[in-house]
Amino acid sequence: MTSAVLAEIDRGLKSHELIKVRVPDADRTKREMILAEICSRTGAQPVQHIGKILVLFRENPEPSAESGKDSVLKKRRGR
Repeated sequence: MTSAVLAEIDRGLKSHELIKVRVPDADRTKREMILAEICSRTGAQPVQHIGKILVLFRENPEPSAESGKDSVLKKRRGR
């Protein structure tokens, strides 16, 4: 697990909150260890581990500009 990979995972979590990470070259035990390491180093929560895909979640405390834009549009439309 390189620092560049962790930085990319962190960026993904900041912008999307819920991300998938593919771990192609590891057995199930190794993927479980990778999942635990990612979660401990990024503050993410494990959601799911199916095959070679890890799903992670970390709430973004700051609302994104996009979600603010959506709420403004909904108010304009009367929703």
